[in-house]
Amino acid sequence: MGLFDKLRRGRGRGSATSDPAADLRYLQQWVADHHGVEAFVEPKTTVTDVTVVLVAADGEWTRRRAGGQAGARRLSDRLRIPVYDVQKVGYPQRMRDYDARQRILRKRAAREELGDR
Repeated sequence: MGLFDKLRRGRGRGSATSDPAADLRYLQQWVADHHGVEAFVEPKTTVTDVTVVLVAADGEWTRRRAGGQAGARRLSDRLRIPVYDVQKVGYPQRMRDYDARQRILRKRAAREELGDR
């Protein structure tokens, strides 16, 4: 196996197994289960297609492919939530705060697990 073989194999895999209907069902359920959800559209990169990050009022978040810029806008219409361009507004502070709290909880759980041994 060459140095870049693993990267080449992984590149097409995401689009081949992508199920837009399953992603939509997941996101609809996520919005139903969370309060104050907003959508943040992320641009296409060399590694990923356009994605949408849903962020709840408490900062919990999830990410899925969006079907391009137009797909992200349609998604927010279907979910009846506000949508923002992350390149213009950035990620909300509550998302970073949530991630920081989760890191603290994971570290605490790991220390407690080591202490139980």
